[in-house]
Amino acid sequence: MKDKVVIITGASSGIGKALAFAFGREGAKIVITGRKKEPLEAVSNELKAENIENLAITGDVSVEKDNEIMVNQTLEKYGKIDILINNAGISMRSMFEDVELEVIKKVMDINFYGVVYATKYALPHIKATKGSIIGISSIAGYRGLPVRSGYSASKFALNGFLEALRTELLKTGVHVLTACPGFTASNIRVASLGSDGQSKGDSMRDEGKMMSAEEVADAILNATKKRKRDLVLTSQGKLTVFLNKWLPKLMDTMVYNTLAKEKDSPLR
Repeated sequence: MKDKVVIITGASSGIGKALAFAFGREGAKIVITGRKKEPLEAVSNELKAENIENLAITGDVSVEKDNEIMVNQTLEKYGKIDILINNAGISMRSMFEDVELEVIKKVMDINFYGVVYATKYALPHIKATKGSIIGISSIAGYRGLPVRSGYSASKFALNGFLEALRTELLKTGVHVLTACPGFTASNIRVASLGSDGQSKGDSMRDEGKMMSAEEVADAILNATKKRKRDLVLTSQGKLTVFLNKWLPKLMDTMVYNTLAKEKDSPLR
């Protein structure tokens, strides 16, 4: 990773922040993005304190123009792009019949179109360096999760996009990784949107029993070095993907029963 230029979207907290440190400690030059200037600058200062060279760019991945600006400012500063990590994401928690459709659209705009926009503008430069495009997806991209219909839809779309893109780029030397963490201790559940589009403000799961953001980042760093195609994390995640492929009807019941045990679950 020495002197590689790595763009990480949604890097002001959670997995994105952990990725900035993981790649930065390996000698990469880090570009971090996020919608909120103050927390983003705080992360930038933390990186600088560890002598990790970085550039902080405030922007919203769901806005196409912001992605173009992100790429242009990266090129102005560093002259190339080696790795794009599409990490920015948001979740939602509501029964589909209760949710305002604008919530579904917002989730899709960030989780899917944000990746499309960033990849579109960065791709020519990543082809030039024969670098990597990484999408932070989810087990929900393999198995639809109740009370998270919009989130699951966005991750299914992301998985399909990355698979198609990987195949298109097969002869170019560009590496495409689909990384699917299991349940990870981060702020994504706290920031998840309710049926009215407002942040829920708390987690419905025991964060202490989950994989840490730092563990996820280290696994993604390792998979990038090895130029892996897919990365599915946690035993629960691997088992979910396997069983959903071979015993999908059974998984309908198992997933329902598991998520019905969550705090304040609308499932009965």
